[in-house]
Amino acid sequence: MQPQTEPIGLEVTRTGRVLSLQFNDALAMAGGSLPRWLILTALKRGDHTMQREIAAAIGIEGATLTHHLNRMESDGLVRRERAAGNRRSQLVALTPAGEALFTSLLRTVVDFDDQLCAGFSDRELATIRKLLARLRANATSSSR
Repeated sequence: MQPQTEPIGLEVTRTGRVLSLQFNDALAMAGGSLPRWLILTALKRGDHTMQREIAAAIGIEGATLTHHLNRMESDGLVRRERAAGNRRSQLVALTPAGEALFTSLLRTVVDFDDQLCAGFSDRELATIRKLLARLRANATSSSR
């Protein structure tokens, strides 16, 4: 009789939790958090400057983003201003302190990624990416 293997979804979920916790810890030690990193990245790319666009780009609700932006603004990391011609929309921009935090967190993100990739060849990493993409596609497939 063969030993029972764990369902792949459970293995991936466990792995995702470990990676997420460790990534959050690394960001926290560098003075950040996952939501801050995602917001800083969206702003740094420059293609999302409207508050509602940022929320959609990073996959959180508008009210949750507002909470994070309020804190980031009070910490001097971002500034908000009303969009010309539309008083209900707000533009968000990084301040010099926000730029500095982005640079600091980027080093942390790169270091964490290097840690994850240690011991894998480029070919193995490409295979992992393909397999994860296939898992995501299978999970969202309507043929259940």
